[in-house]
Amino acid sequence: MTILNLLMVYATYFVARLIYLFINYSYFEQGLTLQHLKEMLHGGLVFDTSAILVTNIPYIVLMLLPVHRKENRTYQQLCRWVFVIINGLAFLVNLCDAVYFRYTMRRTTTTVFNEFSNEGNLIGIFLREAWGHLYLVLIFVLIVWGLYRFYQSTGGWAIRCRWWQYDIAMVLSMLFAAPFVVAGIRGGFTTAVRPITISNANQYVNRPIEAALVLNTPFSLYRTIGKDVFIVPNYFADKQEMERVYSPVHPAADSLAMTKKNVVILIVESFGREYIGALNRQLENGHYEGYTPFVDKLISKSITFTHSYCNGRKSIDGMPSILSSIPMFVEPFFLTPASMNHVGGIASLLAGEGYQTAFFHGAQRGSMGFQAFARTTGFQAYYGREDYESDSRFGGHADFDGTWAIWDEPFLQYYAEKMSEMNEPFMTAVFTASSHHPYEVPRQYKDTYPEEGIVIHKCIRYTDMAIGKFFETVSRKPWFQNTIFVLTSDHTNLSDHAEYQTDLGGFCSPIIIYEPGKTPEVQDKIAQQIDILPTVMGMLNYPKPFFAFGIDLLHTESDDTWAVNYLNGIYQYVKHGHVLQFDGQKSVGLYSLDDRLMRQNLVGQQPEQQPMERELKAIIQQYMERMNEDRLRCEELK
Repeated sequence: MTILNLLMVYATYFVARLIYLFINYSYFEQGLTLQHLKEMLHGGLVFDTSAILVTNIPYIVLMLLPVHRKENRTYQQLCRWVFVIINGLAFLVNLCDAVYFRYTMRRTTTTVFNEFSNEGNLIGIFLREAWGHLYLVLIFVLIVWGLYRFYQSTGGWAIRCRWWQYDIAMVLSMLFAAPFVVAGIRGGFTTAVRPITISNANQYVNRPIEAALVLNTPFSLYRTIGKDVFIVPNYFADKQEMERVYSPVHPAADSLAMTKKNVVILIVESFGREYIGALNRQLENGHYEGYTPFVDKLISKSITFTHSYCNGRKSIDGMPSILSSIPMFVEPFFLTPASMNHVGGIASLLAGEGYQTAFFHGAQRGSMGFQAFARTTGFQAYYGREDYESDSRFGGHADFDGTWAIWDEPFLQYYAEKMSEMNEPFMTAVFTASSHHPYEVPRQYKDTYPEEGIVIHKCIRYTDMAIGKFFETVSRKPWFQNTIFVLTSDHTNLSDHAEYQTDLGGFCSPIIIYEPGKTPEVQDKIAQQIDILPTVMGMLNYPKPFFAFGIDLLHTESDDTWAVNYLNGIYQYVKHGHVLQFDGQKSVGLYSLDDRLMRQNLVGQQPEQQPMERELKAIIQQYMERMNEDRLRCEELK
């Protein structure tokens, strides 16, 4: 009976995977043949087996316990409810992750508990999502009912047989089941098989994004509990050779005096390249309108880049990338033990040169861990929702969006006024919030920005308007002409264009550098978030060595610009007109950047592959070694 019940659980995992595919079909449809789907479902069975056996260990032990007296109605009902609750919860987290996938492009891991540990609105968000996906609620209820209704209790033989016969049968059953349970959890029988991990899903897929379909969320959760995040590879035994290939240590600038301009960085929630018309004119025969009329005008006065990327898929990935030049590899940096390292950033570097620094985020203090990270990296002041609401010049609590933060329009005005109270030179960063789930705009703008395309589009239009009003305000400030403005997004978000749903397209973010009075330019270069810090340092002619994984875009030749990100166990390295996909041991993909849908895998066919592999290996090893050795600053050069 135990086996029959567990087979029923396999059916629920299969249903959950089909729902996952159905909800996110546009992300998986490229190259999805029936044969490939079968291959992924076969791989999914391996991970389902592991998850089912791990989560059902309490149930299996209860059922096989060699105690004849437990064969009564009360005990059987206990076993039944343990079975239903365990597997009902497993089905629930799979359903939740099917909805969450479009924001992260991967299965959820245990870092999610730290990520949202300071949020007080999660129940409301969950209920809102449940209301918006009522069909999933109904499926969940139906599955839980089925688990209870079709549960098979122990047969009458267990009651009728003698106690010693029963105990012997149970002991033999446990001895027989034990090796199968262990093998199922590990992913195989042979001693050569290491316990499977999340990265093993890549052996069943053609694209890294597909690994999320092979995996299941219970497996991803339990497999990442207490695991080492940063494992140092041994690509380079000679450390000097590695340093020659790549080093994150930037030497001091030339003898020119430092230009102490103000630095203002706008990190705009979910503001992906896809939504910005000026960065997509080449699409749709030049008829790509976009949803950002003001930012389009700003771009016409700014420096932008033909290719630009974020280094992660979450807000907590964007913060370290943009402000400390630390990309996301494996897991979000400040959700790992390495977050306790000595970490600097643009704020601490400039504070050392006499700058006043401040970070602004319209959410409550502590939200997303931003306040802690800002303080760690040298921001002298932090202004959040509580500070805004206590300022009598503004609208107070009435400007709270009811879920996350103060609406962008009033908060950016607050940001502008607070900067005017700071001493020059200053360095500030703001993290906006309105272009975010649950995708709403203020009541007074519901007719101005109606629903169109996908639900985020109206929010992008609202935020674009708010950015426009911000620049209108600051353009009248005496410090405006002496300021470098950088605008980027924390990550990308919902998509309705196929080229932005690929493994690389999901990382396309704008990087816009606006310096009033300077000549605008579109540079044929590859840019990424971690380049912002070294680029700004170069613009200021910063006089000391500093640490940054990125490069100075404005003082680097086009052929030497690059970008890197990490998705489902695969590193993606962009350079020389290609994107290389590397699983840590070997290259599994190479695509031309002109192949926007990533349809033609050129691995093993291009001369660029070998030097790209070598450079990427040096980046990875430098990252892992420095994370584990707490070497994320430039003390070694002082």
